Parts: sequence; C-alpha cells; structure tokens
Amino acid sequence: MKKYFILLVISILTLSCHENKQSQQLEENSNTYLEESHSYAQPNNAVITHLDLDINVNFETHVISGTATYDIENSDSNQIILDSKYLEIENVTQNGEQTEFDLGDFDESLGQPLTVAIQEDTKQIAITYSTTAQTEALQWLTAQQTADKTHPFLFTQGQAILTRTWIPIQDSPQIRITYDATVKVPQELMAVMSAENPKEKNENGVYQFKMEQPIPAYLIALAVGNIEYKAISERTGVYAEKSMLNKVHEEFSDMEKMVVAAENLYGDYDWDQFDVIVLPPSFPFGGMENPRLTFATPTVIAGDKSLTSLVAHELAHSWSGNLVTNATWNDFWLNEGFTVYFEIRIMEALYGKDRANMLALIGRQDLEDELEALKESPNDTKLKLDLKGRNPDDGMNSIAYDKGYLFLRTLEEKEGRDNMDAFLKSYFKKNAFSTTNTEDFITYLNENLLDKNNITFNTEEWIYQPGVPENAAIIESDAFSNVEKTLQEFLKTNEIEVTKTENWTPQEWVHFVRNFPTDISVAQMQQLDDTFNLTDSTNSYITMVWYEQSILNGYHGNNVDTKIAEFLNTVGRRWYVTTLFSAFAKAERIEEAKEIYKTARGNYHSVTANTVDEMLGIE
Repeated sequence: MKKYFILLVISILTLSCHENKQSQQLEENSNTYLEESHSYAQPNNAVITHLDLDINVNFETHVISGTATYDIENSDSNQIILDSKYLEIENVTQNGEQTEFDLGDFDESLGQPLTVAIQEDTKQIAITYSTTAQTEALQWLTAQQTADKTHPFLFTQGQAILTRTWIPIQDSPQIRITYDATVKVPQELMAVMSAENPKEKNENGVYQFKMEQPIPAYLIALAVGNIEYKAISERTGVYAEKSMLNKVHEEFSDMEKMVVAAENLYGDYDWDQFDVIVLPPSFPFGGMENPRLTFATPTVIAGDKSLTSLVAHELAHSWSGNLVTNATWNDFWLNEGFTVYFEIRIMEALYGKDRANMLALIGRQDLEDELEALKESPNDTKLKLDLKGRNPDDGMNSIAYDKGYLFLRTLEEKEGRDNMDAFLKSYFKKNAFSTTNTEDFITYLNENLLDKNNITFNTEEWIYQPGVPENAAIIESDAFSNVEKTLQEFLKTNEIEVTKTENWTPQEWVHFVRNFPTDISVAQMQQLDDTFNLTDSTNSYITMVWYEQSILNGYHGNNVDTKIAEFLNTVGRRWYVTTLFSAFAKAERIEEAKEIYKTARGNYHSVTANTVDEMLGIE
C-alpha cells in the first residue's frame, strides 16, 4: 500500500507541475492579444478561458442544439464579443442571470459579432443556441454516403474560421481554451471529439469529453457515426467504420513508431493519446490535426502504407500548430511550413532519406505549380501574408506548406542539422501551449540560432518577399532521376521496359505521370494505360494525377471519362477535386465539368463546394 501511495503522490505532483507549467505559459502569453482581422472578439477586454459544452445531435432535423457555457476573464469591460455565423441564438445568461445580447451586421466570411452584456464581476456566460441548415462546419451524411452504408454520419471541420458556425465562440487561433463536453447522440452511434475519447459505444448515447490542454477554437472537433476502435499501442489507435477497421489498422500500424521518432527529434508528445479516425470520403482534407484525434480521408488507405506520410504530417502538428500555434492566419506558414519539415524528418527516420527526398521533391513541384498559378498576384507568394478582408482559406496553399518547408530546409543546410534540431526543440519547448507570430519567430531565430552561431541568412527575403530566393536548397533524388530517364526513353522510342518499373513506389509513379510533356500523344497514353492499367489504379494519388493528365491531353481510352466522373462523385478531398476541375477548365471542357458537378456537389463538404463554386463560376 505504501508503494502505491508514493506512486500516487508522484503522479499528483507531476500532474500539478504540468498544469502549473501550462498556467504560467498561458499567463505569459495572454497579457496582450494581437489585432485580428478574422475574428470579432476583443480578447484584451474580455476573453473566454474554458468551455463547457452540452449539446444534442439530431440526425432527423440535422441540427445540433444546446448550451455553450464559458468561464471568462474580464478586464473591467461591460461586454464580451464572440463570433457567430448561421446560428440561432436563443438565450444568454451571465453569472446565471439573464443578460442582453446583440447580433451585429452579417459578413459573408466572418458571420456576425455576438455581443453579450456583462458586469465587472462576471465570471461565466452561457449561450443556448442551435445550428441551422446553412451551418458550414457540419456535414451530415446519409447511410449511403458511408463505407458500411448502414447508419448516417456527422463530422465537423473548423479550420480556419468555421467553428463559429457550430459553436458561438471567440474564433481566433490566438485564443486558447480548455473544454468539457456532454454530447447526446442516437444510441446506435458513437461520438468522438478532439479530447479524451471512449473506446466503445455506451448504452444511452450520452458521451462525456474532457480536453485539459488549452487549444484554439479551430481544433475543437466532433464526429458521430457507427464506428469502432482498435488499438495499435497504449497511446495510439484507430477509429473507423467496421468494414474499414482492419484495413485502417494495418495501414497505420507504424503510428507508435512515428510518435517515438517524433519525440526523438523534438521532445515529448504532450497530448497523451494519438488516435486517427478515418472518415467517409467526403472529408475535404487529407487530414486534420485535431489534438488527440486526427481526422483523415480514406483516400490514404492504399494497402501498402505508401501514403502514410499524411499521418506523419498530422502527428507533426502536435508540435507545430497544436502546441505552438500561429497567432493569426497571416502567420499560417508557421503551422504548415514547420509541419512539412517535421513530417519529412519523421519519414526519413523511419523509411530512409530516399523516400524523404521523393516527398520533398514532389512538394517542390507543387510549389512551382503554385508560383505559376499566383504569378498575377505575387504578394500571395510571400510567407507572411496580409489576408485582411479575405477568407483565410486563400492562404492555405503550397506557399505556406512547401515554401515554408524550403525555407527551413535551406536554413538547416546553412546551420547544420544538429544546430537546427537543437533550435527547433527549444522553440517548441519555450512556446508550448501558446501562440506566436512571424515577427516573434524572427526575433527568436536571430537570438537563438543565427546570432548565436554568427550566421548571416536572408530571413527577411524568404519571409517578406515574393517567390523563392536564389539560395534555396536543391533537393535531389536518384530514384526520380531514373524515373525521368525512363520517361524520356519511352517518349523517344514508344517502348518501355516493364522490369524497370516493377519496384516503383507510388511517389515514383506520380513523378512519372506528372512530368508528361504537353505534346505527349493520345496513342502514347493509351499504350501506358494498357501496359500499367493506370485508369484503374488502386492508389488514389496515382489515379488523381493520371486523371488530370487524361483531361489535359484529351485521352478518352479505357472508359477513363466515366471513371473520372465516378471519382469526382465519390471523393470529396479538396486537393483532388480542385485539381481535376481545374484541369477541365484548362482543357476548355468547362461545360462537361459543370455537368459532373451537378451530381457531385451534394457529396462535398462546404469547404470543397465553396472552392469549386468559385472555380466554375457557380453562384
């Protein structure tokens, strides 16, 4: 008994130290909030600190309703302002008493400011509300839109500023809160959140959640469906529909190894649990790094672990993004550039430098494509953006991800990997559970890496100037060089040695297909398709780039047009969908694209649908 008592005391002291550390860091970083153009909140006057959410999920009416109760800190203000969009606000109280509230003018991107009257001694406000049919964060799916086709499904997507469409909240990345939640769902379904989660269904359909680490609003996430859990290790596991569970478990079986590799690089994993839920195919992103529970697209389930760099990417966000968050969406590159760098380091640690460099080179090609697409708006190719008056989604592209990565890789080559790793480890530790901005990062970089080692680096050019500086790291891959040689030989001779391709990874196939010249003939594409069955590839990434080339080059063989339409009606991943619709536009096949979109749009989350609407000129 004495032994267990001592262990209990140690555990309590450890937890207390952990909480004190978080509290101290929050206090240090919450004295002054930056002006923020994507939230109506005025946190320097009054700010939320904890959410207690009590909601009911109604699949018959497609409505979430309930009460969001907030603990607040008040700096002698008589009001607190939250963000709300497409919500019905029914009642508001402060310190348990009715209070006045006002919904301001509506903005198409930002929604409305929800202004609540408070007093100097107000410690808590409660908002009773319900979502509406226009709520953008939610996607309600019928049973037919799921893998098992037996039960409906619901998931949320809050990034960047959509959490305000399902919870009235101060929806700014620099405002971090803890939360508890009670979620009522139909008894046959399970609810999971970005918090401590159940591992199996209960009998009454009421689930309790707790997130003890402070997070920004965009990382509050909910999924409800007929799902099951399967552990990979004590701290990692997967959720999926029953028919997908074993496939997902096998595909992501290296998750614990990834966590260990990440910890070896940049310090302890501070979120206790790292699970992944594979959602129905309409999920608009490859993955979303919701703490403790990454949301993922089923398009990464290839059967050979070839696309699991996505898991490494979302895991890396546990440090860059979730632990240390961009203060505003103008600083988005601090989330994604760091995460791509970290992801590739994890992949190198587990699978070797060749695979890591292939991933980096594909990103480099994506960056060149993005630079070309943005040549008429060069300011959008800067790392530090000015998105005032625009939707922050406009900055969520290859500039933040791949130019951000290239900046850090170039810095690593200048400084040396050991120095770079020590710097990043200290950066994550110093800023843990807080937010930072580009200017503070530059100061930290100068003081803790460049000046310390007497190094001169063109940081300002990388961050504040358009395009890619001349000193960018050159990324090479022997594997890709061989792929390019094979492609050139085929284009000259119309012959290809199948044996040369037998051991190609999906990344090599993607590189092969993406590098088709503009004058490749239909006959040559037919030959490749007949030889390698590319139209019916089981790897979604290869399929996507092959379909893109088919559209651009007028290839119609092997029923590819029908397969493209089926793909666009099934897959809602925004990257894939917009790539193909963009190819239709470039090929001047816009009417064909619109015909496909008529049936496909209903399968897309609003994040994807809104992007395609704009691309195709649909109002």
